Amino acid sequence: MANEGKKMGDQRAEKLGKILVIHGPNLDMLGQRETSLYGTSTLKEIDEEIKSTAVECGFNADTFQSNHEGDLVEKIREAIDGYDVLIINPAAYTHTSVALRDALLMLDIPIIEVHLSNIYQRESFRKQSMIADVTTAQIVGFGKDGYPMAVRAAADMIGKAQSAKRQA
Repeated sequence: MANEGKKMGDQRAEKLGKILVIHGPNLDMLGQRETSLYGTSTLKEIDEEIKSTAVECGFNADTFQSNHEGDLVEKIREAIDGYDVLIINPAAYTHTSVALRDALLMLDIPIIEVHLSNIYQRESFRKQSMIADVTTAQIVGFGKDGYPMAVRAAADMIGKAQSAKRQA
């Protein structure tokens, strides 16, 4: 009986959509660094809220953070076949990384760029996103609330795409 329950749970998990959330450099220090700009919530707290919101929307969410560009590129590649949507906050790499941009171009899923602060109201070098034109959407300036907004938007995008496929 226990194995049957486990199998049913596994099947249910497989039916849920999958969201990958990638956090770039220094976001592991949220709650400690520049709290007036980024807030007091830790990355762990934000990840918990992301996962909770995903479940509410019928998705599973995996989160990943790295301070290393190559690790972020490798994680983006995992999204090619394993995820329905990618949410990414490249942090400082937003403004500098052609490598992240090129990796994102490999994806054929919705990509949502998230930033805690409004990058367009910051220093001039932060106003340029190297990935904005290859993402599906961008959410900036809502603090930690931008992540659950992105999860809900992702669920809506996937739901509409699935409905269109069924009607076709």
